[in-house]
Amino acid sequence: MLSVFRNMFRIRDLRNKILFTLGIFAVYRLGASIPVPGVNIDTVQAIADSAESSGIVGLLNLFSGGGLESFSVFALGIMPYITASIIMQLLAVVIPRLQKLQEEGETGRKVVTQWTRYVTVVLALLQSTGITFLLHNGILIPIPPNAEPLISDYSAGRVLLIVITLTAGTAFIMWLGELITQRGVGNGMSLIIFVSIVSQIPAQFAVLSTSAGGYANAKFWAVVAMFLALTAGIIFVDQGQRRIPIQFSKRIRGRRMLGGQSTYIPLKVNTAGVIPVIFASSVLYFPALVASSIPTEGIFGPIRRFIDTNLVTGQSWWYVILFGLLIVFFTYFYTAIQFDPARQSDMIQRQGGFIPGIRPGSQTTRYLEHILSRITLPGSLFLAGVAVLPSIVAIYFDLALGFSGISILIVVGVALETMKQIESQLMMRNYEGFLT
Repeated sequence: MLSVFRNMFRIRDLRNKILFTLGIFAVYRLGASIPVPGVNIDTVQAIADSAESSGIVGLLNLFSGGGLESFSVFALGIMPYITASIIMQLLAVVIPRLQKLQEEGETGRKVVTQWTRYVTVVLALLQSTGITFLLHNGILIPIPPNAEPLISDYSAGRVLLIVITLTAGTAFIMWLGELITQRGVGNGMSLIIFVSIVSQIPAQFAVLSTSAGGYANAKFWAVVAMFLALTAGIIFVDQGQRRIPIQFSKRIRGRRMLGGQSTYIPLKVNTAGVIPVIFASSVLYFPALVASSIPTEGIFGPIRRFIDTNLVTGQSWWYVILFGLLIVFFTYFYTAIQFDPARQSDMIQRQGGFIPGIRPGSQTTRYLEHILSRITLPGSLFLAGVAVLPSIVAIYFDLALGFSGISILIVVGVALETMKQIESQLMMRNYEGFLT
């Protein structure tokens, strides 16, 4: 293993890419610690010291690298870009023009990427406005009783300044991610989320130890063992796939015989990745945003109190059940978007291929649908289990657990993907990689 790290820095091109990526990480972490202009610094510090965010708030705070609780210029994190990318993928299913652009190669993808950037800016404007209101009123993260208001001069001009700053921060993060993808190692957006989560893990374990009664307490080590088991399970499931064999017919062209090869379609157990979790998080975040405009008293008062108590944080069985069900639903939904059995069957038939024992055409489509539904069920249940298990443990043992299994899922998945890319660079130069 040590020789692998030595070989990574022995290759000049790979070394420059790794150092460039680390430099971008440093810039990102610096921005995540700079508060937005116009806020009370003492109140920001008091919120950060007293915050024990969990559930949807904890997830948003993790994705922003702690920028949400410190109300930094990067408070929105990369979530607006991820949401915009998901929206564009969904629109490509119903808008033929977008689907055609995605199939046109590099030129079409550049147009789709540019539209995604515009949608990101619009979403960032909307989310920054909502988060500014929610944080100022102590709805997302409670403000300590003896602290001053977060925004002393809560006027239209001051709010506009904060909204523009947060939106510019999101645009800057988007640019940093694209720089990593172009000139660094791995996928830039995924690595930014990776750094955000990793930067918060030590602080979250410190909060856990305080809640559990110290590092020597059995509850603390039980939670640590749970996360180690989740890590091993995520690696196992992430590598799991169902290989559907494809045989191509032999064809004679002139004096040459073509075809006759065999290959397979790799269907992963978790085809959707972490996208269903982001979908479910967005759905659960929407009621919290709507509830902020509902008065605490009157006929709608109980509705707002129910949402604030059960859907904003993860210390509720309502949150666990709804979050798990939404993840299962969106796993099936997104898998159906990503893999179209009818289109795949038509492509196989046009290329002169077939699945052994299955007739081409409608029978192949039904077979692919059957296989897809069978492997999606355990994948969706595993994804939901990983997402809600820490919340269940926190409720059962009455612990403050600010991060979920999804953070471990993202960290492990991004780490594996980045290691594969570095390994491919090493293998091209006859060096041993991480996984060989």
